[in-house]
Amino acid sequence: MAFDPDISPQTSGHPVRAALQAPSQERPRRGMSVSVSQVLVLNASYEPLNITTWKRAMVMVLMGKAEGLEHDRRRQLRPDLHQPTVIRLRQFVRVPYRQMPLNRRNVFQRDNHLCQYCGSGSDPLSIDHVVPRSRGGPDVWENVTTACLACNVRKGNRTPREAGMPLRQEPRRPLSTLSFEARRRMGNGLNREWEKYLIGA
Repeated sequence: MAFDPDISPQTSGHPVRAALQAPSQERPRRGMSVSVSQVLVLNASYEPLNITTWKRAMVMVLMGKAEGLEHDRRRQLRPDLHQPTVIRLRQFVRVPYRQMPLNRRNVFQRDNHLCQYCGSGSDPLSIDHVVPRSRGGPDVWENVTTACLACNVRKGNRTPREAGMPLRQEPRRPLSTLSFEARRRMGNGLNREWEKYLIGA
């Protein structure tokens, strides 16, 4: 399957540029999980820009480059400061549009790691082309879906209609990388306070 490879952004020393990159893997402090230490970054216009690490967010706040809008009251960094969960840049920045890579991990995530034919999430999963590649089906978001191995074999070189296997939901391109990741986190019970900043994102 001709998916694009994942692209990891280069590390930058500039605090604003660093915060607009994807979160790096960092060792959590004692009692702090990396999974709950992400911060939503908003532009000066309140437009959602990215998700960054709490350390990068704190550097920007302490340098006066951003302000904290939402905080985790359970995590006190010093007597007068709690860990932010949403920050807003003080100056507007222009960020080019970034298209989400079409790859196996992102397709599984879009489909909640469930077979889109039978709903199973326990069997080994695979990628299925709705219109088979051998019949001209393209490698695009709208033509790939998650399928367990059993359903993939059963469907074979047929369309869902020909195989009598209707899809549970039509495959679509995610709205944006940011919205995709943010809503996945909220779906897992994390960062519910982000919701009001993601309307229309």
